[in-house]
Amino acid sequence: MNWTDERVEKLKKLWSEGLSASQIAAQLGGVSRNAVIGKVHRLSLPGRAKAGGSTTTVRTPKRTTSAPRAPNYASRVATRTVTRQQGATMLKEEVEIDAIEEVRYRPAANVVVPISRRLGLTELTERTCKWPVGDPLKDDFHFCGCESPDNSPYCTYHQRMAYQPVNERRKAASRVA
Repeated sequence: MNWTDERVEKLKKLWSEGLSASQIAAQLGGVSRNAVIGKVHRLSLPGRAKAGGSTTTVRTPKRTTSAPRAPNYASRVATRTVTRQQGATMLKEEVEIDAIEEVRYRPAANVVVPISRRLGLTELTERTCKWPVGDPLKDDFHFCGCESPDNSPYCTYHQRMAYQPVNERRKAASRVA
């Protein structure tokens, strides 16, 4: 189906009368609703009000704001303005958000950290610790390289970090929460 000049003029006329794209497609024949919508868009025809909407815009009175208060740093509740779309207007509402208390990590005091041999990837063997240290994208990246026991990729120190018993993990999780 081609858009002839007569069909385009009929489309413009029906669109200006307020018919829906489905009704226009039915009257034109041989064209789908989506084709009508696409042609209206390409012709840049003016849009119409949404169905069920009123022709006059309703304005809400502005909220009166109180004088600014001094900041209360003891408060754990932060207020944030969130914009949500509703109909053709944008409304702003304030939402209260509970701030999360920062948890600080405290390592155990009785831990002895082994001295790393600072081995590169090509220097690792079956008997060396393969615990990565640092950022792999940096030049100072290396592996621990300390002696590892049989059937383990890590030294004794890094084994304790990698393989924690379930009970210890649960206790640590309950302490944090």
